[in-house]
Amino acid sequence: MLTLYITRHGQTEWNVQQRMQGWADSPLTTNGIEAAIQLGEYLQEVPLTAVYSSTSERTIHTAQLIIGKRDIPLIQKEDLREINVGEWQGKTSTEIERDYKEQVKTYYEHPDQFESISGENFHTLKKRIECAIEEIEDAHPNGHVLIVTHGVVKKCLINHFSGVELNLLWEPPFIHGTSLTIMEIDDNHREFICVGDMTHTKETNELYKRNKISGLL
Repeated sequence: MLTLYITRHGQTEWNVQQRMQGWADSPLTTNGIEAAIQLGEYLQEVPLTAVYSSTSERTIHTAQLIIGKRDIPLIQKEDLREINVGEWQGKTSTEIERDYKEQVKTYYEHPDQFESISGENFHTLKKRIECAIEEIEDAHPNGHVLIVTHGVVKKCLINHFSGVELNLLWEPPFIHGTSLTIMEIDDNHREFICVGDMTHTKETNELYKRNKISGLL
C-alpha cells in the first residue's frame, strides 16, 4: 500500500500581502518556516521513502524544513507547480478583482469554464497534476511519500482523488499553508485519512486547549 502525505508550502510574504503567486515566487515568512518545521516534527516517525516538491523555491524550502536532518531524497517535479495565472501574477487580490471582475467570477464560480488570457485553465492544470501523480504511484507502489505543492494544486488533487466534477473544485475545506492531507492507495482502492489537517501547528493546539477549557469542545 502507498500512503501519500500531501501538503501546501508554508505561508509566504505574498500570501500575507494577498498577492497572486502562480509561477512567480516569494520567500517563506517566519510563520511559514515555523509551521513547516512543526509539520516535520509531526511526521518524524513516518518512514518517508521520498519527498516530492514543485520546482518553486517556496515548496523546495518547505520540503527541506520538513525533512530536517533526515536522509530522504527530495525530488523536484515541474508538473507539481502552481496554476499559471498569467497576467494576475504579482497583483493583489484587490487589483485582480478590480481589473478582471468577470474573469474572477468564473474562476471561483465556474472553474471548469475559466480561461486565463496568458496562463492556464483548470483542465490543463489537472491533466499535468494527474500525470505527476501517476508517475509517483508507478515509482512507489508501496511506502510513504510526501508531496509538497501549492494550494490550487492540492485542491485539484483532492478533486481528482474524490472523483467529483471540476466545477466543485472550491468546495471546503480551505487549504492552509502546511495543512496535511493523507491518502491511502491500495490497488484500485483509495481512501482519505484526513483532509486539510492542521493539528501539527502550535496555534491549532493552543486553540484546541482554549476551547476545551472554555467548554466549547
